[in-house]
Amino acid sequence: MKFSRRQIYFFLACIAPVGKLVVLPARLAGYCGNDLWLPALFQFAVQAGAVFCVLLLAKRGKSLYALLSDGLGRVCGTALTLLLGVFLLYAGFLPLLEQKLFVQGVFYDTLPSVLSFAPFFLFAAYLCGKPLASYGRVFDLLAPIAAVSFAGILLLSVGNADYAAVLPVGASGLRGLAKGGAFSFAWFFDSALLLMMLGKFDYRKGMAWKGALCYLAGGVAVVFFLVTFYGIFEGTALNQLFAFTKTSKYFSGFTVLGRADYLFIFLLSLVTAFYTALPLSAAVESAAEAFGRKRSLTLSLAIVLSALCLLLVCLFDFRFGEVTDAIAERGSALFPLFTLLLPPLLLLTKKEKTHERG
Repeated sequence: MKFSRRQIYFFLACIAPVGKLVVLPARLAGYCGNDLWLPALFQFAVQAGAVFCVLLLAKRGKSLYALLSDGLGRVCGTALTLLLGVFLLYAGFLPLLEQKLFVQGVFYDTLPSVLSFAPFFLFAAYLCGKPLASYGRVFDLLAPIAAVSFAGILLLSVGNADYAAVLPVGASGLRGLAKGGAFSFAWFFDSALLLMMLGKFDYRKGMAWKGALCYLAGGVAVVFFLVTFYGIFEGTALNQLFAFTKTSKYFSGFTVLGRADYLFIFLLSLVTAFYTALPLSAAVESAAEAFGRKRSLTLSLAIVLSALCLLLVCLFDFRFGEVTDAIAERGSALFPLFTLLLPPLLLLTKKEKTHERG
């Protein structure tokens, strides 16, 4: 089973951008006010460059483990593949807590928080037990849902936005922009996810630049949403968690129709649920590549990692702010190593063919 080119493009253009719509807008507004769109634009631009490098690596037709083993030896290949898996678990914990807080705050605010979100881990364990390439069919289904729902929320929101609120550009100063750029890396690890997809799709001419453009196109849509978001809430934007559930609620037609936008919100939450589970699946995939594809190992890891994440969510149930600060701020330097530095370094590894384990 392999991803098709279409599915990779769908992931980059429609699914990965949706993962930036939950908490990131409010965090960026807190860091740099009306300039919140500038760090996001910077992140999408540099990530697009990393995506370009990863897709160039796909020309070799090898998995990440095979690439690392060819260039650095089997021991280093195993260690670095597992290290990337650990990083993805670390990076994926923040979206996991976001999703939990979102489900609790938007859909089940009267139920105990852990109880309302616990079924997600059964869903995650099931996905982790499947080959990573099985997400391809999911991408086919989710991409049109994400595109239509996001467009619907934007259409319901633009009429209430004062776009002059984002002027003057640069009002937050260099310090604010630097904080926004440095502390938003935690939401941009899509190139690391794409690394785990290497060897699971066939490269075709022009795929690298087309994939990078797809990612930039999704990024431009998110940047426009951020501008709209700030144009609606302005100084209170930093307090508006779950941004995509808030911007459309002021649409004048809802006085007659009711909150019809909840259809779009529900569909986007479906997309974010799969995106939240993807780092866990990629972490399991890293172990499968490093130790050989044993079905028992994959299933065991799927269950153990899902149970571990449930335990961690219980432990940090009321510490979302502290966890966000720890990962996004104090741990911010870790993300560029795996998302921006690793892909171009891999392009320098040797190209001779060796047999991949498993």
